[in-house]
Amino acid sequence: MQRVRYIFGIAALLLAASCALQAQTVPSNVGSSAAALPPALQNVGFEPPLNGQLPPDAHFRDESGRDVLLREFFGQKPVVLAFVYYSCPMLCDEIQRGVVGTLRMLSFNPGRDYEVVFISFDPHDTTEMAAEKKKVALERFHRPETVSGWHFLTGSEESIEAATRAANFRFRYDAKSKLFAHASGVMILTPGGRISRYFYGVEYPGRDMRLGLVDASAGKIGSPIDHVLLFCYHYDPSSAKYSASILRIIRLGGILTILLLIGGIWISRRRDLRAARSNLQGAH
Repeated sequence: MQRVRYIFGIAALLLAASCALQAQTVPSNVGSSAAALPPALQNVGFEPPLNGQLPPDAHFRDESGRDVLLREFFGQKPVVLAFVYYSCPMLCDEIQRGVVGTLRMLSFNPGRDYEVVFISFDPHDTTEMAAEKKKVALERFHRPETVSGWHFLTGSEESIEAATRAANFRFRYDAKSKLFAHASGVMILTPGGRISRYFYGVEYPGRDMRLGLVDASAGKIGSPIDHVLLFCYHYDPSSAKYSASILRIIRLGGILTILLLIGGIWISRRRDLRAARSNLQGAH
């Protein structure tokens, strides 16, 4: 048993070192907005309030045309949620591809471990468009058994306003181009529908998405290694990324060093005692 503990201590120390080596430096300007924006981008942004509640009673229609409330996707599992619009010619498709590609990297499955919800902020989008987007997403995901975990919603201006306001997602319609100016990103909600984590852009690191889901689920999903990594990493809202928690790693490293020293002393004494016994037996 002592040998097992000793081996586990060495493995944990190596894991802590790995956490430090994998830390990424974050540029100081990540997440900051430009000093001067063109008129089309004024009042456009995405700054989700952590622990903010999405409106559970907001009415939408899913890709089959069924009337739903947001609360139907809350309950037992965390939720990956993104705002897009289905007629978007470029950026929204990139967001959807980014979400699908990142989730494919994880062993967790939609429907079993978490829910995926896309909400269109264009009230003119139809359920037919939503159904087509779901079909494309499932083809890319290559796990047909997860079909029940993917949801593509459309809704009225009132419902869209309620959901986007709660997430502080601001967009603007440009009548000249007939397109929406909007930010890109994805949120992870707790099972109760509160904003737990968010990531910017159209590509999301698999490690961050996995840790975000484990975080949002309060440890109900994920392996013991995931929980150890959550000790090594902390979420930084200013950069919307997980980064190594150096102080925690130093503390963990110090504790493990002391344990290893004690284990080394104990093993050394055991060897000395065995050698002394062997010498006594040889003398007789």
